[in-house]
Parts: sequence; C-alpha cells; structure tokens
Amino acid sequence: MTYALTRSASDSLTITQARYVGAKVGADLRMLANLYGKPSLDRIDDYVEEVALLLRDGYLGTVDFGFKELNSNAWRLRLRYTATTGGHLVDSRPGSFPSSVVVAGMPFYSFLNYSTKFLLLAASERQRIKAGLPVQRSDADEPAAIAGTSTSGHGYARNGIGVDRSVYVAW
Repeated sequence: MTYALTRSASDSLTITQARYVGAKVGADLRMLANLYGKPSLDRIDDYVEEVALLLRDGYLGTVDFGFKELNSNAWRLRLRYTATTGGHLVDSRPGSFPSSVVVAGMPFYSFLNYSTKFLLLAASERQRIKAGLPVQRSDADEPAAIAGTSTSGHGYARNGIGVDRSVYVAW
C-alpha cells in the first residue's frame, strides 16, 4: 500500500515522526541483514536513530548503505536514502530490493552526506551535532556507482518529510 502526502513549509517534524521514517529505513536494513548477513542488528538501531535525528532537524542530505568492493571503492549493492520535503511524497512498505547480488567477502559500508542547511552552520555547531549522533563517522571518499542499474520510486514519509530510496546494483 502506498500513500501520497503533501506538506507546507511551515510544518515541522517531531522526533516521533522522524523515527517512523527511520524505522522504515531500519526495516530495509534488517531485510538486508537477513539476506546478506550484514549489518549487525545492534548497528541498525544506531543507523535508525541517526537518520531520525538528522531528518528531524533538516540536516540529512543522503545516506547510503550497502556493500562495496575494496579494490575499487565502488558499490556492488547500495540503498540510497535522499531526504525530501514538500511536494508529493510516497510512504511505501519496506523491502523490494534484490536478493541475489553476490556480495560474499565484501564489507558492509555506509556513507552520509549532510544537507546544505547543516553545512551552513558554524564549524563548532556542526561538531556539537556530530558528537551527539549515535554513529561516529570519519571523513572518507564516497564510493562510486560505476556501471549498473538503479531503481527508484520507493520512499518513506511522515508529515510531509521523508526519504526517497533508490537501489543501485553493479553489473
């Protein structure tokens, strides 16, 4: 079942609503763990809370989860969640991604891009926010999506704010 939502710029997202969206991301990650053995369940809870906190405050740009090749820093399988506000949003059921991608021996990886709103904050404020997140990230090069297929049209939303999900699979 899919729902369409609209939002006005004056609406705000509560932590409860943001956690609703985060929980749907978490459901995807649990399905990924069931299919491919990673990420660990305790780590999923941290990712869910990170998504919720950043989404609530408008600081989430994109966050990627998946498996990457070590020798080329390229994604083999990537779930990308892009923060979206306003307009026409979709609230889908979690799941609906490939179950037969060969990722044996590849590490699970997550990469996050902050929103422009976050990047416009003072450096001290950005550091304070990062320190309060359950996932402590280090600077790294974003893995590439070189050649493969990408599907979109799946998303999770509440009160006019949410994430659009795309799935990339390398050839």
